[in-house]
Amino acid sequence: MYIGKSYTLIEFVTWTKGRIYTLLLFGFIPICLYHLFGIKWVAIPWSVIAMLGTATAFILGFKNNLSYSRSLEAQNVWTSIVSNSRAWGLVSKDYLQNNSEISKSLIYTHIAWVTALRYSMREPKSWESTNKKNNVKYRKRFTIPEQQTSLEEELAKYLVPEELQKVLKAKNISTYILSLQGKTLKSIYEKQEINVTQFVDMEKSIKEFYNLQGKSEQIKNSPFPRQYNIINNLLIQSFSFLLPYGLLIDFNKLNESVSGCMKGNMIWLIIPFSCLISWLYSSIAQVGENTENPFEGGANDVPISQISFQLEAELREMLGEVNLTDFDTSQNNIIL
Repeated sequence: MYIGKSYTLIEFVTWTKGRIYTLLLFGFIPICLYHLFGIKWVAIPWSVIAMLGTATAFILGFKNNLSYSRSLEAQNVWTSIVSNSRAWGLVSKDYLQNNSEISKSLIYTHIAWVTALRYSMREPKSWESTNKKNNVKYRKRFTIPEQQTSLEEELAKYLVPEELQKVLKAKNISTYILSLQGKTLKSIYEKQEINVTQFVDMEKSIKEFYNLQGKSEQIKNSPFPRQYNIINNLLIQSFSFLLPYGLLIDFNKLNESVSGCMKGNMIWLIIPFSCLISWLYSSIAQVGENTENPFEGGANDVPISQISFQLEAELREMLGEVNLTDFDTSQNNIIL
């Protein structure tokens, strides 16, 4: 998540410059055909380009709106995880005031669940955009915490060795950790350390964590509909290619109203203007593409690492632990 006031123009241009050379070429070719070689029939009526541009803008806006909705939904899911986790820490401590070891075990196991979940959210998927050239270059500005240490190292802080080995063999580690919580609750209930009301309350919390995990996994494992993605790309590419052909006649007419060195050469202005317009369309599309996968490890992600670190500190403070490490993932105004 970017936490500065705004990306600087240099940052944004650097991130989106990948197609600029192609767009300049798109503008140069029709001018050569029309102006230098005298092939006048290549000019396209502006009304055709206007209709194509309108359709492109409509699809682009629709796709970006859906992309933002996915990101907002992911933010809401992890906000709910934070709220429910704080409540879990409270009841784990208050319901078991006479057994601090069990309280610590329940809270530490929960931290292990949050840790395992964020690691699973960072696993790369084939449809994500992190490996694209522009994103690879921009990622030199920050590091992804889940790529700095292994999941086993992190889980070893919260689980006993016997549990850790079983957890690491599970197909879905997060799900298995929640099942361990359920077993612990059943054990302490059978020992009459909590009453039936408290047992049911904590079981409902585990069920809610399962639901939130499922929602987070659904966003991670379900790509943005590919049919919208391909039609969006085709429209932008078609518009960018045809735009200079639609500007030929109008820019050529400008020669009638100017004098000096620019007379007869106004048509060359098509190159910068068509490049600028097409670049704006492609940049908006790129922004949407990098928003639709909110856990991929990009600058516009939901900051699940920072959320997890902060939540860990809060839960451990509930246990009375002090001198905790101050976790901060911010780098160049980006937090993950």
